[in-house]
Amino acid sequence: MARQTSQKLKVLYLLKILTEETDEKHPLGAAALLERLAAYGVQAERKSVYDDIEQLRGFGCDIVFVKSRTQGGYYLGSREFELPELKLLVDAVQASKFITVKKSRELIAKLERFASREEARQLQRQVYVAGRIKTEQENIYYNVDAIHRALQEQVQISFSYMEWGLDGRLHSKREGASYRISPWALLWSDENYYMIGYDETAGMIKHYRVDKMQAIEMCREKRTGEEAFAHFDLPAYANRTFGMYGGRVMQVRLVFSNSLAGVVMDRFGKDTRLRPVDSGHFAVRVTVAVSGQFFGWLAGLGNGVRLDGPQEVTDAYLAHLQGITAAYEKAEQ
Repeated sequence: MARQTSQKLKVLYLLKILTEETDEKHPLGAAALLERLAAYGVQAERKSVYDDIEQLRGFGCDIVFVKSRTQGGYYLGSREFELPELKLLVDAVQASKFITVKKSRELIAKLERFASREEARQLQRQVYVAGRIKTEQENIYYNVDAIHRALQEQVQISFSYMEWGLDGRLHSKREGASYRISPWALLWSDENYYMIGYDETAGMIKHYRVDKMQAIEMCREKRTGEEAFAHFDLPAYANRTFGMYGGRVMQVRLVFSNSLAGVVMDRFGKDTRLRPVDSGHFAVRVTVAVSGQFFGWLAGLGNGVRLDGPQEVTDAYLAHLQGITAAYEKAEQ
């Protein structure tokens, strides 16, 4: 009975061998395939292996035969993912701040299964990103799943929202009171996941860091905010909300040095209209959420940019800079 069972599994073991051990540079001949099958307790003849390979081809497997005196044999050609695609996915997992070290290793191990054993060794590499710190919060995977389910069922969710304390721990905001929000979208910005939703009590669109959300529960009530999201532009929202910190949304005029054209395109999008001011400068009108983070972005560009209105925003920016210098002047006294 055991021999009969192993024979029924022969074609599956053969596919497993071809998937794990072969690629374009590492084909296996019939003799080697018989040897590998024997290691799984499956006795076979050359003819039956040839027949099984034809069955697998008929099933859709791209099994290629290479005729060569030195290194001939069969290998699995096309796969779900090409090796360069797998390398790209591995790099993305390694570089993502919101994926823990433990989960990164688990995901990469799963990705390796889509490659041959030899190719998988090329995926075992470390991508270093300057200043990158991996999160230690495992709850984000379950949070994303819960939010996706709420989005699909179009219902409200309740959750606790956390903030970091001086003790290095997360503590509940609002003294632990639950938030109730209608989720409308998930956004990945500045290496963090955000949920974009409608706060019916405040009557406005808000966003929340997914890794700071805890105890997410789906509610029976249908989500609200359809009118607010009827013409909502998610990319534009992300571009104008610096560091995902909210603020008064206003249109501002900025004058840049020509060398910063790429910076403007990266920040506000390639459809941003650049209007020449003189031979060395151009101006743009963009909508932003006026906040300390926006002012910080301007300050980071130094004299390469000038805020040219409206006046109330210019005054607020100058007050922001003066407040910073005043703090240093006071510290020196």
